[in-house]
Amino acid sequence: MPTFVYMTSCDGCGHCVDICPSDIMHIDPTYRRAYNIEPDMCWECYSCVKACPQNAIDARGYADFAPLGHSVRVRRDEEKGTISWRVKFRNGTEKNFLSPITTKPWGTGYPELKDEPAPSNEMRDSQHLYSEPKYIRMDDGDVHTLESNKLKMKLGVYY
Repeated sequence: MPTFVYMTSCDGCGHCVDICPSDIMHIDPTYRRAYNIEPDMCWECYSCVKACPQNAIDARGYADFAPLGHSVRVRRDEEKGTISWRVKFRNGTEKNFLSPITTKPWGTGYPELKDEPAPSNEMRDSQHLYSEPKYIRMDDGDVHTLESNKLKMKLGVYY
């Protein structure tokens, strides 16, 4: 269910661009409005739909649940803490879905990796990491951290 943007409702704030995991939401340099540059590559995560404060992004439904002529309208209501989805079929029938917002406020979802304990030898020797020795550098027998690699945590960047 790829997304599309109502250009008349979009104010070009860029929240959809920031949150899009597949980097397909862009701001048109001429009109300063967001648009989906590659709808076929949309992961259908709806992150842009949920993040848009102007409710300017809608989703196109697939034919298996919303045949031709339908519309899907998504509204995020921060005050009520809900997201509502309205599917309107071409015969006039409407289906409404309401769910709570379970995401954290914008910019507060960074994990506190510094509080996480270092992995134990058992964890490092786990069969789940059999293909990862290159990245966790098990070959030299020590746990590597940001400090040991002479790196610093930057605001807004976590790894």
